[in-house]
Amino acid sequence: MSRRPGETTLFLREFWEKFETTGSIAPSTRYLARAITRHLRRRGPAPIRVLDCGPGTGVFTEQIVEHLRPGDTLDMVEINGCFIRVLQKRFAAEPRWQAISDFVNIYELPFQNFAAPAPYDFIVSSLPHSNFPPAVVAEILHSYTRLLKPGGVLSYYEYLYLRQIRTTLARGTRRDRIRSVAQLMLSHMSEHRVTHESILMNVPPARVHHLTAPADRVGRNGSLLERARSA
Repeated sequence: MSRRPGETTLFLREFWEKFETTGSIAPSTRYLARAITRHLRRRGPAPIRVLDCGPGTGVFTEQIVEHLRPGDTLDMVEINGCFIRVLQKRFAAEPRWQAISDFVNIYELPFQNFAAPAPYDFIVSSLPHSNFPPAVVAEILHSYTRLLKPGGVLSYYEYLYLRQIRTTLARGTRRDRIRSVAQLMLSHMSEHRVTHESILMNVPPARVHHLTAPADRVGRNGSLLERARSA
């Protein structure tokens, strides 16, 4: 999985122009892409529903499409119109992507506003949680929970040590925001069975979190939302 011409340039431009929603200075490496789709690669024979949140130019999607079969569903939610045009071109031009295009849907809207007719077996997210205000993060976490099947797996990543560095360097309300987001993420993790893996072969190095929803869970999304609104 090599980077296509112009992909890094596009990421740099979108990073500087739309930092809050892009969050990444360069496309993720194949090592991170394989790690974040690890549970999806172990799928069973039954049809599955997959949600790709913030797919960008499709680095993680490349791994996802390799493991989809007829009868599956892939929904993609991306807020950046430039990235959506790249994705549409790939589904029109690349043979492996073309093969699954009949059961793929791309939505251009904020993830927290996305509604689906049924929950998902796998959610793969590239959303830059640490860039958002606490209230938005709480809404995103609420959406993960309502969209993930009991027993389903949510996978996302963060850059190693970035939050700690930001907390050390930040002052005042910015530091408070970073700490509030961190507490929300930890609270959300506590409701799931969590595994982690560090990926050093990425720029910057990253840590992947896999959250498995309990089969009998009773979500506490309301408390997360209330806590964020009062932060």
